[in-house]
Amino acid sequence: MKEIGFSAIDLVGPKDWPVLKRNDVHSSMCNGAEISLTEGWNEKQYHSTLIKNYTEHINLVADAGYKNLVCFSGNRRGMSDEIGLRNCAEGLKQILSVAEKRNVIIHMELLNSRIDHEDYMCDRSWWGVELCKRLSSENFRLLYDIYHMQIDEGDVIRTIQNNHQYFGHYHTGGVPGRNEIGDDQELNYGAIMRAIKQTGFNEYVAQEFLPLKDDKIASLKEAIKICDV
Repeated sequence: MKEIGFSAIDLVGPKDWPVLKRNDVHSSMCNGAEISLTEGWNEKQYHSTLIKNYTEHINLVADAGYKNLVCFSGNRRGMSDEIGLRNCAEGLKQILSVAEKRNVIIHMELLNSRIDHEDYMCDRSWWGVELCKRLSSENFRLLYDIYHMQIDEGDVIRTIQNNHQYFGHYHTGGVPGRNEIGDDQELNYGAIMRAIKQTGFNEYVAQEFLPLKDDKIASLKEAIKICDV
């Protein structure tokens, strides 16, 4: 796989890191500390569990030589944006000192609430950016999923240009369908990648599409080529 530019993988937890290390594959976005996508930091009832889980995982991530750990807002369940922001900030502040000490970055993922994750709270860039501002830590960033944000708000390149300092990681996916990212969908990934590069970003961009074509490796190879700008 390395001959096509594949060197890292997202959303792998501690139990599978030995497999990655044996194959010299980097864990570019770790997971496993979350309860679920729907039960997250916006609900105070989950804070004690999340604080325990994330404190443990921050240390595991750092000890393994990795630096990125994903988190989720949780669903709204009738909660206002402001209460959700307050609750998330209150809970996350209790783990950020550990993250800062261990040089681990917590990334809250932006997900669409129209198609794939109904009622998810962190479904708009402005909301995530506001949370970043309230936490005011280099160790809290957003995982900007291009597929999800095209569905919920569009204006992808301008959003990246205006808010890149809050975006620590990116995911791809063709719209509609979350399939290959070539000419059969509406996003111009070459232009998007050039915009990301122009912000000074030099970390991993993860391919998170579901290939429709029979040759899955060819689809991945083409996606890597499109994003190699």
